[in-house]
Amino acid sequence: MPPHLSADRPAAQPPPSGSVEALISQARRLKGDVDASRRDTSADGSDPQGRWQRALYDLALHQLDDLDEHLAQLRDGPQPLPEAPAPADAPPAVRAVPTAPRRGSLLSRVGSAEWNLLTDEASWSGELYQILGRDPAAEPLTLDELPSLVLDEDRRRLTVMVTDCLIDAKPIDGEFRVVRPDGGVRTVHMMGEPVLAADGSTASMWAVLRDVSELRRSQRTVSETRDSLQRHRHHAQSERRLAVELQEAVLPPWRGSLRLPRQGPQALDLAAHYLPSSTSALIGGDWYDALELADGDTLLSVGDLTGHGVTVTSGMAMLLGALRGMSVAGTRPGQLMSWLNQLLDAAVQPALGSAICCRYRPATRTLTWAQAGHPAPLLFRGGTGRVLNPPSGVLLGATSGAVYGEAEETLEPGDVLLLHTDGLAPGHWEDSSAADRLLALAPRFGEARTAQECVRAVVEEFGETEREDDACVLVAKVAP
Repeated sequence: MPPHLSADRPAAQPPPSGSVEALISQARRLKGDVDASRRDTSADGSDPQGRWQRALYDLALHQLDDLDEHLAQLRDGPQPLPEAPAPADAPPAVRAVPTAPRRGSLLSRVGSAEWNLLTDEASWSGELYQILGRDPAAEPLTLDELPSLVLDEDRRRLTVMVTDCLIDAKPIDGEFRVVRPDGGVRTVHMMGEPVLAADGSTASMWAVLRDVSELRRSQRTVSETRDSLQRHRHHAQSERRLAVELQEAVLPPWRGSLRLPRQGPQALDLAAHYLPSSTSALIGGDWYDALELADGDTLLSVGDLTGHGVTVTSGMAMLLGALRGMSVAGTRPGQLMSWLNQLLDAAVQPALGSAICCRYRPATRTLTWAQAGHPAPLLFRGGTGRVLNPPSGVLLGATSGAVYGEAEETLEPGDVLLLHTDGLAPGHWEDSSAADRLLALAPRFGEARTAQECVRAVVEEFGETEREDDACVLVAKVAP
């Protein structure tokens, strides 16, 4: 038979072995770097982003394994076929058996085939026998026999590709699934072209077939983890939006300064600010509140329910509603804390919270307050500040039947009272360095004309701090 000419290009010459060795070394160094980065990623299965990153690393490693194997085939040449079929009664050790693909790799050994249309002969490389799981001693399948290996739903696809190649000289580039003799289903990617005889007629068809089963599995894993990550982010965004709406509906609607009571020389000038976490996209359970009571007293409170998200924000709304209702009924701060503790202790979902509740009587400028595991208020007077001595009180929800003490402080005209939650600055508030940053603002508070100016000074000091938690600050300035 006259030599065939490729429909598009002459046969490629094998590359020099030295250059292939260099490429193999580069591929293996890159694989080592990728594997090292993969080990540094979080292995926590509960993190959608970590699962997606891990899947991408796995896919990259699979592809580098694949590249290493292909380069090795370039260096070593095609695998030879057996020179003669082994007798049927030969012992297993002598009979050729297809090598099982290496588990955990891309299993993408590349095989080749050529089908001669003039003689109806077929020739397969040794790798193709391994891909299809067939005995290398068996005769290669003809183009008419090849569809017998393909899943029923993919046979038409293979038929269309082969027909387009032989009749319309279209290159083959597609995938189909084959069933191996052991029952395993593999995905095969096939690329091929018609080969023309000297007179221009189609003499044969050659093809390169590659097992891409594990590659497609890795790509599906990446796609699934990406979809999971997107759903997680969408859920987090929806939860945050709901939590923000709930928080805005519950916290006092006033912005800037508020004067309580609205008349009288002993009125409090009030201002507050909410500072979100810099490390979490979810809303926490921090609150601040100021309420003018029927007897003329003013209720001041701040608190924090542990955790983030809609559940925590709704729990905060429950506590704040209970606090307002009991304060309107005349409950003193200590007893109010006891009942809040009982409410949280009996909740369906266990939670912990801290709070501080102050009742200010304008007629005598007396501040009565109680706290539940919360940072004590800071009192600024005459350009200096101090932390008030806290009465006894444990975290809300920490123990049943807890009793909370009360403390009293007489304020003077011009005093500034600062309440805050413990997320305002990193570290524990038992560490004096955190409170010292607030106390260092005393000169600015002494010069401030309004509570809003005091809050602005706090935000300027702490607004850029890397906070792991949300925080609230409430400032009350006694009218001069």
